[in-house]
Amino acid sequence: MPNNNRYIIFHKPYGVLSQFTQETPKHRTLKEYIPVPDVYPVGRLDWDSEGLLLLTNNGQLQHRLANPKFGHERTYWVQVERIPDAEAINKLQTGVKVQDYRTRPAKVQLLLEQPPVSDRNPPIRFRQNIPTAWLEMTLTEGKNRQVRRMTAAVGFPTLRLIRVSIAHLQLDGLELGQWRDLTDSEINMFSQLGNKS
Repeated sequence: MPNNNRYIIFHKPYGVLSQFTQETPKHRTLKEYIPVPDVYPVGRLDWDSEGLLLLTNNGQLQHRLANPKFGHERTYWVQVERIPDAEAINKLQTGVKVQDYRTRPAKVQLLLEQPPVSDRNPPIRFRQNIPTAWLEMTLTEGKNRQVRRMTAAVGFPTLRLIRVSIAHLQLDGLELGQWRDLTDSEINMFSQLGNKS
């Protein structure tokens, strides 16, 4: 890939739109965090979701990662209301009916303890006497609000959603609101993934 391309990984906080232009005063945008011109998010992360966002000025990579046939994995930590049973997890793994489509099979596991996440501002709304649980979900598709719709479809609404990886990129060690350039090896892995598609 040419050297004039820029690749950035960003730990998006809650309440930040995945764009640089502001539409309403109540939402913050990427402009407040990333002072780099002419880079754009690959895919999107809803304003009420958190975690890993990839930005680049490489239109070819954007197109490839957005293409459903590429099918790269995206992993999320999902805090849900109540504790999902084996039946609900099996449904999430095999595919659930959401609106007018059935989701692809996904990797889903119940985490036995809370993953290492920072506090959310504002915090989620806890309801007395209703426990919460964390799931790790790995999808190969990214339809609009898909994770939230999937957990709601099996009766366990999403309270908090954090994307922790896209393909081989990991959020590890990147503080909330921080960004960094990808390493050469991370960029080269995208090239290899592209050759397989």
